[in-house]
Amino acid sequence: MFNNKFVRSSRALIFPLIVCALSFGYTSASAQEGPDASGISVPPGFSIEVWSDAVPNARSMALGDNGTVFVSTRRDGRVYAVRPVGEGSPVVRTLAEGLKMPNGIAFRNGDLYVAENHRIIRFDDIEAKLDNVPKPVVVIDTLSQERHHGWRYIDFGPDGKLYIALGAPCNVCEEEGSANISRMNPDGSEQEIFAEGIRNSVGFAWHPQTGELWFTDNGRDMLGDDIPPGELNRAPVAGMHFGFPYCHGGDIPDPEFGKDRDCSEFEAPAQKLGPHVAPLGMLFYTGDMFPATYRGQIYIAEHGSWNRSKKIGYRVSLVRMEDGQPSGYEVFAEGWLKDEEVSGRPVDLLVLDDGSMLVSDDQSGAIYRISYTRPLDEGVSP
Repeated sequence: MFNNKFVRSSRALIFPLIVCALSFGYTSASAQEGPDASGISVPPGFSIEVWSDAVPNARSMALGDNGTVFVSTRRDGRVYAVRPVGEGSPVVRTLAEGLKMPNGIAFRNGDLYVAENHRIIRFDDIEAKLDNVPKPVVVIDTLSQERHHGWRYIDFGPDGKLYIALGAPCNVCEEEGSANISRMNPDGSEQEIFAEGIRNSVGFAWHPQTGELWFTDNGRDMLGDDIPPGELNRAPVAGMHFGFPYCHGGDIPDPEFGKDRDCSEFEAPAQKLGPHVAPLGMLFYTGDMFPATYRGQIYIAEHGSWNRSKKIGYRVSLVRMEDGQPSGYEVFAEGWLKDEEVSGRPVDLLVLDDGSMLVSDDQSGAIYRISYTRPLDEGVSP
């Protein structure tokens, strides 16, 4: 019989250790000196620069209709508005503070939605009111207040619904109402589970042609350095189950919860990622700045491992797509990890109107911009 009391007791002991590791485990000399893009490598023809170094704990990002980049945090309890100003550094304003883990952020029809640990709030007509931010409207306030994996990710789907990832409040457990991606109407009504068996997704996007939901998922800990893999998953329809807590990575039964279940019962990852890389924000690149071979591909911000004997992740990876399916997994941008020293941790990705890509970094408080300039000898068209 599953002992819920035992699992909660174990969580109470383990979670403070995790928080300590996340808060203190990755400070390095280079990180303390401030963000620096000079050591980050990108493919030939691309360049990367620090777009802003004034957004502490920068996490999820959303783009407003008038070019404002809205940035959430997790530890700091703030939401920022970053406004580009010509060729100079963008202007950063604090829109809200004192919030409870405001990680999730989404923009729709002029309104900014922010997901805290326990609720979703909305700032109406926000770009017209940056100088006089209105009091937020509460969309829904019935979310679980569990803090373990309690930083929510949200976005609007092509169906007009607001999707939210509700992580499992544990390393591994059975807990009703969690470990899923749910959706609701923009006013918070008719909340329902769209996909389940998802330990902790902190990034999802919809295929620009098919409208299918794709999402990252962070595998469980304490099974060793090399298992399970991180996951990139595809959910073309509602009602799919992706294995947690019974099966990990599509073919690894959980030593406790998987004894009476078969991995064939569940949906396998569309693409296995590196073990413990902590895949977070992801997107399909739909801009026109990058060369053709980089368009329509999936990019993933890998936050980096926290308890692996040799660190892995701390990069932006690229999943090549062919006929709607992954065909390769490679590094796109790296350099935040060198000789086991960490200078930054990528969290989320955002494509600007000019086709360049932003990368948020919650360790160094930076947002980087990746752009592409065609070399003179590359030919006429990218």
